[in-house]
Amino acid sequence: MCAQLLGRPRRCDAGSPAAGDHRRPGSAAPRRAGGRGAQPLGLHLRRAPARRHRGSACRHARRHGTDRPDPAPGGAPPHGGDGRRSVRTGPRRDAGRLRDTRPPARRARRRRARTADLPVRAGRDTTRAGAPARAGAELGLPIYLYARAATRPERERLPDVRKGEFEGLRERIGKDPGADPDFGPKRIHPTAGATAVGARPFLVAFNIYLDSPDVAIAKEIAKGIRTSSGGLPAVQASGFEVQGKAQVSMNLLDIDTTPPITVFAAVERMARARGVDVLKSEVVGLIPERALRGAGATALKLPDPAGHLLEAKIRAAEGGAATVDAWFDELSSAEPAPGGGSAAAFAGAMGAALVAMVARLTIGRKAYAGVEAEAQRVLEAATEAMNRLKGLVQADAAAYGLVRLAYQTSKTDPGRQQKIDQALLGAARTPLDTARSAVAVIKLAQAIRAIGNKNARSDATVGEHLGRTALAGALENVRVNVAGLSDPGIGKALLEEAERLAGELRDA
Repeated sequence: MCAQLLGRPRRCDAGSPAAGDHRRPGSAAPRRAGGRGAQPLGLHLRRAPARRHRGSACRHARRHGTDRPDPAPGGAPPHGGDGRRSVRTGPRRDAGRLRDTRPPARRARRRRARTADLPVRAGRDTTRAGAPARAGAELGLPIYLYARAATRPERERLPDVRKGEFEGLRERIGKDPGADPDFGPKRIHPTAGATAVGARPFLVAFNIYLDSPDVAIAKEIAKGIRTSSGGLPAVQASGFEVQGKAQVSMNLLDIDTTPPITVFAAVERMARARGVDVLKSEVVGLIPERALRGAGATALKLPDPAGHLLEAKIRAAEGGAATVDAWFDELSSAEPAPGGGSAAAFAGAMGAALVAMVARLTIGRKAYAGVEAEAQRVLEAATEAMNRLKGLVQADAAAYGLVRLAYQTSKTDPGRQQKIDQALLGAARTPLDTARSAVAVIKLAQAIRAIGNKNARSDATVGEHLGRTALAGALENVRVNVAGLSDPGIGKALLEEAERLAGELRDA
């Protein structure tokens, strides 16, 4: 999860909005000149205290504006200074309060944008709602969920949540139900303002350098590949000049949808069409292992890389069985989540994995050379569906956690029913995503069974059956959650799509 300011950003160097200050306790920070007024609070959710990336990562965030607000008039301290305060997990006399740790003489000076660290506690805050709910309760902050954490569609985009900025929200909160926070009080915090918390897939900051100083070429290529211009999905891109070379600077918002190797191939192809070679690429920060492993397999045209990885075999032998056992223990426990929705997504992911297996057993074999291109397409689509469904296993459990929290709202709260309806809608959208992916798995299984390795066609059939199980289970969860709404008409569109998918299940 990542938290966003609803007002002014912090800055990591002169004119560089990014992460908060990380000076040692007690070190002085320069003052900032500017106007008066309450400053919004930035909230970092993380597993353990650690220094944030600076330097190139800070510059990359500044270029794309990812997961940070746009600058507002007045700005923030150019040094990024913030008297950092934290919410501790142990019992403390001052627990649940925002404490100002600066010396009294410093407190009298201008207030700046501040940061509160809220460590995510393993086993207690691991659902989508856990940490934001704590922030609302312990800090007295109004908390708004956005992106994949959003409980209503109009809050999926951060700019929509921040509409009107701090001043506009201050006027609307407590009066307009559309401005009610997801957690915390229906009032602006007097010194910290409000906080937005979002969840998204792992973002990869990825740059490609061209063997040319012509930044116009980089800008043309960036325009051709970014999502907003009709290019690749889940890609932000811009062109810059860095140390005398043109650079295509990108944020890959979902590497399971568009992996780095796909982006690299597109940039290389467009660069060569303009008579320019690619010099190198770079990752700013961290990247999941599967992205590089998949890139190597694609470049080498290996049909079954996972089966030949020594480390993967060792990890599987040491802990793979324990991981599966733990998940089944959790599923069979007295806890209501994970439940049927997660199990449906799990079944769909297994079905997609079987489809991918059959495709790999087809690719590279002389007898199936005529269908290799189609088998490759099925493999890529099945892998994407499998990764998406694996994510939905956890997402479904998290969605149920929000429903349970909504029902725990005091019955005297006038907004209780609205919160329940919003949570139920979110809990219906997640299995609907599972159903969409399950339909894709069924069709892919049918496709690979028709053309794939005949010795593995029974595996494709099992994959199809698992896809059908996932679809039926997901649709049942959509119907149940929509039926729980105070006004079923609110979920009419979701139910209609669910019934359409059910029709595809009968006809497929």
